[in-house]
Amino acid sequence: MKTRAKDINEKITWQDVTTGAEIYEPATSRLVETGDWRVMKPVFLEDKCKHCMLCVPFCPDSSIPVKDGKRLDFDFMHCKGCGICVKVCPFGAIDFVKEEK
Repeated sequence: MKTRAKDINEKITWQDVTTGAEIYEPATSRLVETGDWRVMKPVFLEDKCKHCMLCVPFCPDSSIPVKDGKRLDFDFMHCKGCGICVKVCPFGAIDFVKEEK
């Protein structure tokens, strides 16, 4: 007889579930590649970018790298595709497309 998922879930208590979201030491988020969570993907349109840097502080994942006063393409290993950068860019330098996997 096959065990149904519902039958299994009814036997699990909260004490049996693996603890999540515990931070054991600071600055470890870079070790977790969360880019696979993305459904929508930002696309950097460099020709439209004025490097005003308005998008950088709004990114909750720090996925917009900056070097020598210019923003670079996205860090897709950590970008979750929230779209905040698209909304705050006054120059339309960031497009938002469906992620192709």
